[in-house]
Amino acid sequence: MKHSVMLTIASLLSILLLTLHVTDDIVRGISKAGSSNIALLVLTVFLYGTLVLAERRSGHVIMLLVGLFAAAMPVIHMRGVHYGEIATSTGGFFFVWTLWALGGLGGFTFILSVRGLWSLRRGQPQESNNPNVERPVPRSR
Repeated sequence: MKHSVMLTIASLLSILLLTLHVTDDIVRGISKAGSSNIALLVLTVFLYGTLVLAERRSGHVIMLLVGLFAAAMPVIHMRGVHYGEIATSTGGFFFVWTLWALGGLGGFTFILSVRGLWSLRRGQPQESNNPNVERPVPRSR
């Protein structure tokens, strides 16, 4: 599977799990349920960066932030005083599972983003998803 496709899928799954987790936080009263235009703006930027800017440096930076936020979520919550109570409460399995999934998938997204940024920095050509793009034929010596 191509690096850029894996990065896009990992980023989209991280975004999905982040939205599920934030929703669970709101339902449990951990986060405020007020209208949050900033959160919707961040979600929009994350989706735009993942889907539209995936092959660009700015897209890689946005997906790096997605991975960082996702990977940080378990660290933030598992240090909380009420983590044990939430884990044993109704719906605690889903809460804990999303934390584990966010941590692993977020770390994977972060690593893939760094790898993509590194290859862009070194000037390596990006893999194109367009089958109509002509690729150079290697010369034989």
